[in-house]
Amino acid sequence: MTEQEIRRPPSESDIAEERRIDAEERKLEEDIRKEKQRITRLKERQQQEVKEKKRREEIELQRRRDEAKEKKRREEIELQRRRDEAERKRREDVERQRLENERKRREVEEAERRRQFERELTEESQRLEAMNSGAGARYEYAIHKQIQRYWIKPPSAVPGIECVIHVRQLPGGEVVRASIGQCDGDDAVKRSIEAAVFKASPLPEPENPTLFDRNLRITFKPEE
Repeated sequence: MTEQEIRRPPSESDIAEERRIDAEERKLEEDIRKEKQRITRLKERQQQEVKEKKRREEIELQRRRDEAKEKKRREEIELQRRRDEAERKRREDVERQRLENERKRREVEEAERRRQFERELTEESQRLEAMNSGAGARYEYAIHKQIQRYWIKPPSAVPGIECVIHVRQLPGGEVVRASIGQCDGDDAVKRSIEAAVFKASPLPEPENPTLFDRNLRITFKPEE
């Protein structure tokens, strides 16, 4: 190529070609820019979708947690209800058993009172029968004679003394307590009679056991 050819101004075809090339480059740049924008928007949309998905997952997770809490709460309420119901039934059973035991106890006590009353009635009937038969008088006379035997007459004793003696005895006649009630004598007479009662222990036993009484009321009239 000659220098003249090099310095030759560009032809219209050359200019057109350059314009075409420039247009293609601009179009390529525009396409690249648009593609970048499209990719950016796509990434943003994908990121938004990820965020939205994560948000929905969090909402779903929270919903499940809430449902689990509510289920647990209902289960605890139901468990407590069952416990309360069981405790109520237990208290009712205890109270029912207590009332039943109380009823049986009253029945036993009432039956025992009836038996005791019947025994006492029978014993009293036998006692009265024995008293009417003269055994009671003989029992009192035997006790009186034994006390008389151990009585030491004090100097202050006067004729016609009459003293009531309250005696507590055990089965077998052992005297555990003796006190003087109404009495015509002075303190020395009272002390001498009390001493005689303890010395007379054990007292004679009745010929009929039904006449035995732990608490005796003896009218003591010393023999002159």
